[in-house]
Amino acid sequence: MSERHTYRVIVRGTWDGLTEAARERLLARAADHGLASMRFAEEGSLTYEAAPLKHFSMRYVVVSDAEDGPEMAGAIAEDRAETALRALGYGWAGLRSTVTDLDTMKINRKSAPRR
Repeated sequence: MSERHTYRVIVRGTWDGLTEAARERLLARAADHGLASMRFAEEGSLTYEAAPLKHFSMRYVVVSDAEDGPEMAGAIAEDRAETALRALGYGWAGLRSTVTDLDTMKINRKSAPRR
């Protein structure tokens, strides 16, 4: 059985071709999708600013085979983002992802202060 890794993926994009109804829905819910709502989740977490309503990001947790690497985790997250955005009726362009492999990430711990 192959080793599994957990990845945190941020998918960024630009709103594109939004209908007036979609724009109104986004603006009405902007307060629910601000900085305080940023979290990584398997189902994704959408964040954006209302002014200007231009860019968005979605945060995902992806667990996949380590041998597939971060590129596959990014592709999986982008596919999830496209599916979610399509289901919500939002237009987008230029999806790109940033991937962090939590299993290989180095953690720098602060040492105790010297006396």
